[in-house]
Amino acid sequence: MPRWTMSNKMLPNRRDILVGGTALAAVGLGNVSPAQTPVSSSANDRLKIAAIGVGGRGGSNLRTMEQTEMVDVVAVCDVDTRFTDQAVQRHPKAKAFRDFRKLYDAVGNDIDAVVVSTTEHTHAFATMPALQLGKHVYCEKPLAYNIDETRQIAEAAERAGVVTQMGTQIHAGSNYHRVVELIQSGAIGDVSEAHVWVNRAWGLQSEADAKKHRDLLHVDSRPTDMMTPPDHVDWDLWLGPAPVRPYHSVYFPGPRWYRWWDFAGGTMSDLGSHWNDLPFWALELDAPTTAEAFGPPAHSEIAPASMSVKYEYPSRGDRGPVSVSWYQGTHKPEIWQRGEIPRWDSGVLFIGSKGMLLSDYGKHVLLPEESFVDFEPPAPFVPDSPGHHEQWVRACLGEGETASPFRYAGPLTEANHLGNVAYRVGKKITWDRDKMECVGCPEAAPFIAREPREGWSLS
Repeated sequence: MPRWTMSNKMLPNRRDILVGGTALAAVGLGNVSPAQTPVSSSANDRLKIAAIGVGGRGGSNLRTMEQTEMVDVVAVCDVDTRFTDQAVQRHPKAKAFRDFRKLYDAVGNDIDAVVVSTTEHTHAFATMPALQLGKHVYCEKPLAYNIDETRQIAEAAERAGVVTQMGTQIHAGSNYHRVVELIQSGAIGDVSEAHVWVNRAWGLQSEADAKKHRDLLHVDSRPTDMMTPPDHVDWDLWLGPAPVRPYHSVYFPGPRWYRWWDFAGGTMSDLGSHWNDLPFWALELDAPTTAEAFGPPAHSEIAPASMSVKYEYPSRGDRGPVSVSWYQGTHKPEIWQRGEIPRWDSGVLFIGSKGMLLSDYGKHVLLPEESFVDFEPPAPFVPDSPGHHEQWVRACLGEGETASPFRYAGPLTEANHLGNVAYRVGKKITWDRDKMECVGCPEAAPFIAREPREGWSLS
């Protein structure tokens, strides 16, 4: 089992940029990734891509890549033939596959890069072959199903030296950039704690989704009745490395599978990738030392709708230790419950020695507002992004770097998964990043790594 220690310490911060001169200033905070060796050496070339997972989020990713007008789609893959049929209609020259292993066998030498948008439990297995072939990868969040798979993927990307990007699209938004600048320039002083909360539970996008799937959301145990998979779905391939389960509509289609431990990590691994990204980036975090979760007793099959986790992070450089608390569903920070800050449905609150900063995806505010009436923000030092997808495409073609490479996204994903580990063992855990284990807590091991189903391997 890999024991490589990942770190985002090579990502430049504001101090590095100010000291390092124009080269670092041109790259900007968070835009440095591992050594990258683009397959295409000219920015005028077109990127030949394979898209694995082309329905739902995958279809959206593919259409966004197309809009860059810098890609040629060589192959598409999905266990659901409805989606590959639609993709081939848009790209008649693309070869269609159901099994991504066969895609790599057939066209592995004909592509430059891969876009992985499968379900969470197959991310690593669709990504690893690309890295082993030296192909650039864009992978949806979370990077992998558990901590072990995440570590293996990040290590493989480091060895491959290719361009990588995890699909945390909000990372490219100007609002996140401005928040990072404010925190790192000391606008609210030394930050000692951050609180992150999301109103959504599992993978449901809205109240409309919740109403649509209300009957399924009341299912609280593994179904015993049998269902026949639709003709257009290869259920065995959909299961991939996960344990065998008979097909049932409580798992498929998405977002139903988000809530089942065998396939995903619930809201934490889903939205945690987006919302915890902001404090992770702004506070230059790496691996937490401890994590403690709060909520109803852990269910053996289903991720919780509502829960919270408190992480403790050690000092980093000239930054002191910091706690980061996560809340989902009905859980909210006490300061929110007391009405001492605006009661946004979802948000990130930084608490510093000189004030507070509250942010969501698209806006932020310094608090208390009367204390910052005459405040002048720092000159921008995080460059605007051309777009999360386009940034990756351009980097693959030799132009610039990506903002969320696997060397950064890996530790972020691990921390999110660690919150679920703490929740499932039901006690505060101390994390040994190098050994990749919870100290004195052997019962956590099955939640850190698992043996894939026969026929599936990351080696």
